[in-house]
Amino acid sequence: MQTRRDVFQAIADPTRREIINLIAYQSLNLNAIAENFEVSRPAISQHIKILTECGLIVIKKQGRERYCEVRLGQLNEVSQWIERYRQLWDRQFGRLDDLLEEMKEKTRKKK
Repeated sequence: MQTRRDVFQAIADPTRREIINLIAYQSLNLNAIAENFEVSRPAISQHIKILTECGLIVIKKQGRERYCEVRLGQLNEVSQWIERYRQLWDRQFGRLDDLLEEMKEKTRKKK
């Protein structure tokens, strides 16, 4: 039985993020992907395996070639997680803005 990896684990690695960037607009075969990196093809294959296991890419065979295609829907989980914290920080910065504006007003009144 194959263990499904977490999408957060997949995007934690800069090489995997770059692979996603490479195939975001066009599918590429494994050799074309590997040519963009200074690591071995087996290392790239391992990154591809992890991306496949968490559903960020699918591999489609075309003749003798295997092409990687991105599936960005899995990133919705990341986006939703980040959004909670973005809203929190927006509120915090809003309060800070209010406090700074209040301090400016007090400084103007003292003059």
